[in-house]
Amino acid sequence: MTELELFERMNAERLSTFRDFSRIGFYAMGTVNEIMFRAVSRAAAEKFKLDVFNWLAHFEATFSSFIDTSLVGRINREAGGDPVEINADAEELFALCDWFHWHTRGLFDPTSGPLLDLWDYHHPRKALPSRNEVASARSKVGWDKVERGKGYVRLAEEGMRIDLGGIGKEYAVDRLVGMAADAGINDIMVSLGRDIRVSGSPPEGDVWRLGLEHPDRPSQCWTGVAASNVSLCCSGDYQRYLEIDGQRYSHIIDPTTGYPAAGGCRAAWVLAKSCVQAGILSTCMCMLGHDKGMKLIESTTGAEGCIWTTVGIYQSGRFTNYVLHESEVTQ
Repeated sequence: MTELELFERMNAERLSTFRDFSRIGFYAMGTVNEIMFRAVSRAAAEKFKLDVFNWLAHFEATFSSFIDTSLVGRINREAGGDPVEINADAEELFALCDWFHWHTRGLFDPTSGPLLDLWDYHHPRKALPSRNEVASARSKVGWDKVERGKGYVRLAEEGMRIDLGGIGKEYAVDRLVGMAADAGINDIMVSLGRDIRVSGSPPEGDVWRLGLEHPDRPSQCWTGVAASNVSLCCSGDYQRYLEIDGQRYSHIIDPTTGYPAAGGCRAAWVLAKSCVQAGILSTCMCMLGHDKGMKLIESTTGAEGCIWTTVGIYQSGRFTNYVLHESEVTQ
């Protein structure tokens, strides 16, 4: 789809109101999204909606690996060939990739595209890939093989492929909350594919209350958290997975092994200041399991986490400070 088509699809949705909040639900970046916010007037709300949709349409048209004409599409086509010119937004996004690749010791790797293609849960295989297939795909993975300089990026080997699925929506959430602040909007919830960031207060006042889905009953919450000016992201295998010969495999692929995450994790939740940080850490927790996963959280300033495994539920020291009492959880 073109940037204009992406914008028009979103802009077909109308603002609704709840108390003095505006709400918009829309489809973008392959998922269902929701934004709630308090603006000073209906005109200000409509303007913010248009600004959001314009930014999101440009972002998706630029960074989606599913759009051939996108910047990421061009980078992938030129793998092993010429460098591709990039703009300031791409510089910022790739700089974040650098940092989180280092902080997670390679568990976050935006060049995991060949492995994601191999283990594509959208089109399940009838048999497990062979060791040779996994090794071949994994040989094309490695953020350290990405050549970057001022204003350009190049994939060093043919067959490499960038996929920003592990950071793109989260980055967009953070940017939209920043846009809201610039527009004088302080009370807002942005949920892109349920990667969430909240600021200020909800319509009922006080702090935002966010539910944590039960991995065995996704339509229900097993608990919730109360917070403001924070991001909440969840990763897990309870909704997205593939099944081969009756065995269930996570959609989360560990780039350091080439195989689906096998840490016994059903779901992991992370609270952090930025949505990028919360999203990447929750995914890494699923790869690491509860012991190493909790150590990663405890080594990250400003992040708190909870992990639901096959043997129990584990929470970081201050995560419990945010947890709602049972009577406050809406099922």
